Amino acid sequence: MDFYVNPHVKNMERIFPMQGRYDYQRYDMNENPEGLPHWFVQEVLAEITPAYLSIYPEPQRFIEKYAEFLQVRPENVTVTNGSDQAIRYLLQVFGQEGGDCVTVAPSFEMYWVNCKLLGINHIPISYEEDLSFDMEKLLDAITPKTNIVVLLNPNNPVGNAFSRDEVEAVVAKAEACGAVVIIDEAYHYFFDTTFLDLAISRPNVIVLRTFSKLFSLAACRIGTVIADPQIIHYVNNLKLTFDVNAIALKFAEHILDHPAMIHELISSEKEGRRWILRALTNLGYHVRRCEGNFIFIEPKNPAFEVARALEANKVLVKSWNSGDLSRFIRVSTGSKEAMEKFLDAFLEADS
Repeated sequence: MDFYVNPHVKNMERIFPMQGRYDYQRYDMNENPEGLPHWFVQEVLAEITPAYLSIYPEPQRFIEKYAEFLQVRPENVTVTNGSDQAIRYLLQVFGQEGGDCVTVAPSFEMYWVNCKLLGINHIPISYEEDLSFDMEKLLDAITPKTNIVVLLNPNNPVGNAFSRDEVEAVVAKAEACGAVVIIDEAYHYFFDTTFLDLAISRPNVIVLRTFSKLFSLAACRIGTVIADPQIIHYVNNLKLTFDVNAIALKFAEHILDHPAMIHELISSEKEGRRWILRALTNLGYHVRRCEGNFIFIEPKNPAFEVARALEANKVLVKSWNSGDLSRFIRVSTGSKEAMEKFLDAFLEADS
C-alpha cells in the first residue's frame, strides 16, 4: 500500500535505551542511583487522590513557584514533558529546514536526532583527541545560515564546562547572525556556574533545566525552559495543551518546598563523587573527573568488556565501541553508599 511518510522520519534510524533496568544497579544514564527519600515520596503520594487524578493538569502554580525559586518572573518560564520535549519544541520553533544547528560533539543525542527529524543541518564541532575543546572552531561555524547554537554546560558525555568568556562570545556571535543559543543546564546542581542571567537579559538565550538528574524524577518527565518572555510565548504557542502530567507537577512542587532536602541531595552526591575518585586513584586507576554527576574510568582491561562483565552482574555503566571515549566507562555518581557498591562490583569485573 502506498501512503505518504515524512521522509525525515522514514529515513531515521533510532536506538532507544535498554529496557528492563529495574532489577539492576543503575550507573549508566546519570540518574540518582538511589532516588528521592522514601518519606518524601510517601508525603507526595498521600496527596494524589482519585479526584486529583481525574482533573486535567494545571501547570501555572508550579510555574509561579519555580519562578520564585529561580528569582525570575513567571513570564520567563514554561514547563515541558522532560527537557527532551523542550528540545523538540525549540528546534521546531527556531530551526529552519535546511538551516544550521551548531553543537558540540559528542553531546546529548536528542539534538542531532531532532535535527534529522526536522530537516535541520546538524553541524557538530568535535573535541580534540585529548578531549579538550577548541571554542574558536565552534565560533567559526556560526554563520548567517545558523538558526540555533547548542551548549550543554557541563556537557554530556565528556563532562567539561565552558567559561563565561566562551559562552558570552558564542551568544554575541549568534546574535549577530540572527541565531538563538540553547544552554542546556541539565547538570547545573552538580556544578554551580549558571548562565540563567543571560537567559533573562539577552533576547536570544534559552536555558534548559531538568528534574531528572539531581531532583531524581526521571520517571515523571518534567523539564523547564527559561528565557525572554517572547521566546516563552513562541514555545507556548507550539506546546500541546496538556503535555506535563499532574503527578510530575505535584512531585516537582513538593521538591521546591523542601530546600533542606535539595541541599542534602547535592551534598550526598558530592561526597560520593569525592570518595570514588579518591578510592580509584589510590588503586592506581586513571580517572577523569567531570563537572556533572558522572566520572570516566579507564579500566585495566578493555572498557567494553568490563562494562559487559558488570552488566552480567546486574550493574549498568555506559561504554562506547569506538572513538575517543572507547577506552573509558562512564559511571553515574551518587551517595558514598552507592559508590561503595559500585566499586566492589567494578573491581571484580576488572580483575
